[in-house]
Parts: sequence; C-alpha cells; structure tokens
Amino acid sequence: MFPSTSPDAGRETWPDGPRPGPTAPTRGQPPAPRTGPAVADGERRERGGPRRARRSGEPARRSEDDIDEPEEEVVPPVEVRRPLALTIAGFAALLGVGLVLGAQTSGPGHRLPFAFIVFGVQLLFVLAWAMAMRPPALLLVAGISAVVAALADVAAVRTDVAGLAPLGYLAAGGFLAAVLGQLVRRVDRVRVTDSLGATLLIVVGVVAFGTLIVLSRIPAGTQAITVCLTASGVALTVARLTDAVLPWPRLAPQVPRGAAGVVAGAMVGTLISALLGGYLVAPFTPTRAAVIGLVAAVTAVLTDLAVGYAEAGRLMAGEPPTMWVARHMQGPLGGFALAAPAAYAMCMLFL
Repeated sequence: MFPSTSPDAGRETWPDGPRPGPTAPTRGQPPAPRTGPAVADGERRERGGPRRARRSGEPARRSEDDIDEPEEEVVPPVEVRRPLALTIAGFAALLGVGLVLGAQTSGPGHRLPFAFIVFGVQLLFVLAWAMAMRPPALLLVAGISAVVAALADVAAVRTDVAGLAPLGYLAAGGFLAAVLGQLVRRVDRVRVTDSLGATLLIVVGVVAFGTLIVLSRIPAGTQAITVCLTASGVALTVARLTDAVLPWPRLAPQVPRGAAGVVAGAMVGTLISALLGGYLVAPFTPTRAAVIGLVAAVTAVLTDLAVGYAEAGRLMAGEPPTMWVARHMQGPLGGFALAAPAAYAMCMLFL
C-alpha cells in the first residue's frame, strides 16, 4: 500500500538525509570529479564575505603587503637665496683680487709681503673648514693646522731650492700630530676613524696655499699665478652670479646650485685667461694660458660644488648646522686651495 502524495505529484522532492557520496569508479571509466565538503551559507559569509564584481577601469584589490609599504617621501628642493649667492660671489672676487695683487708684490729677496697675505688666507681656511667639518678635538686640530701653515710659509721662503718636498713633509707631520692629539682624549677616540678625511683636508688645504709662494720663486711663476688665480676667481664669481639669476638645471634638490653656473664659470674663466695670455711675455701664449686657466677654473668650480654637496649631506644626516659665515666661506676657500697646486703642476708641465 503506497503513501498518499500531494497535489504536486510528479515533482522531484529533496531528500531529508544527506546525499550519498560518489560510488567507486569502475575499471576503464574516468573518476568522477571531486567535490569539496558542503559549506553552509552562513559559514561562507563569515569567512570571506560576499564577493563584489570589479567594474571596468577600477584598479585591482591590493594585497596587505602593498598596503603596508610606506610611500616614498618627496624631498622639496632647497630654495636658492639670491642675496647669499651674491655675497659669496663678492667674497670669491675679493679673495682672487687679493691673491693676484699679492703675487705682484713678490720679487727676488722680497717674498715676505706675499707670504703674509697667503698666511692670512690660510687662517681663514682653517677657521672656515674646521668650523664646518667639526673634527674631534676641534681646537687642537685648528691650532696644529695654523702652526703647519706658518711653517710651510717659512719653508717656502727660506729654502735654498724652490720645491714642494718640505711642504709635503710638513703636511704629513701635521696630519700625524693632529690624529695623535685626537687619540689622546678618550672622548674623541671613538670618532677619530670617522674624521680622518676631515683632518686630512684641513691640514693639506693650508699647505696647498704655500705652493703659491714656491711658485713665485720659479721663472714665469708669478705670471702663472696671475693667470690661474684670475681664471679661478672669475670662474667662482660667475658661477655664483649665475646661480643668483638662473639656478637651472638643478644638480640636486638639496644643493642650491645649477649646472648653468658651473659651466658658465669655467668657460668665462678660460676666456679671461686666454685674453691675459695675449698680453703676457714669453713663454706665455693665448693657447698655453687658456689651457692652464681651464684646469685652474674647472678645479675651483668643481671644488666649490663638492663643498655644497658635502654640506647638504651633513644636513641630511641630522648634524646641526655650523657657523653661518664659516659654512659659506668654505667653498671659495677650498676652490683657491686646490687651484694653487694645479697652477704649480701646469707651470711645470707647459712652461
């Protein structure tokens, strides 16, 4: 006797119990596709939530690793201050004029006036670079550098044969004395290895100015000083004046300098040295004067630019800014310091 059926007879009804699993596959027939366990609708919503269709043009969903990555911080460019650039240009021009006029006072048996002028520039160099770089035992390094500068000037004036060997010995001795003085103090001993470069630059820089006195004792050396220091002074001045008017294109956002000033300074300095070569006596010619002037001008402007990069690096590292006057005198002084041995080398090679 069959049970009675509802009026909706003929429709397939859902069984009350669970569905029977798939039967074992018979030999020669492929297995049925595997199906995962049945998941309730509420459990599915708790796990992932409802899926939403991505519209056209909408970016794909980012993973958690992409969300946690910090965005790259954009550093705003440093403002180029026009009055400051004009002031540095004026200082570079005055420094070049003083050194060139001092070289004209030098003569056989009459080197002391030029030596006093060079020693004054060396003291400015020690003050600016020591205050800007702040090596350990600052006063000790500055004092040793000043003593080395005085001894280098005396050696350049008093030696029988004009040469750079006494200056090299003094530079090495001054550097060793400054390093040993830093090692004596326990507080500064940890920072000595980090400040070797700063100490070396200060000591070698003051000795480099002494090469001008040695060069003034060589035939045609005074004329070489005039050509090289004029080219360097003009290059530094034009570069800073161009930065005050057109600091473009910027070489780095953190350095308030432009490539136009560097290139224009080197070109104008070379042109002025070539013009001077036409008025000087033999062995100078416009071509030779242009070559040695180009080397001196490029050396000066690149040193000034490198000082700007070093100052920007110290500020980005979190070091406190140094004395305002010393920080901005550092570039022109460094440019003339390296232009002096460049002038000596070019005089020995081309004249």
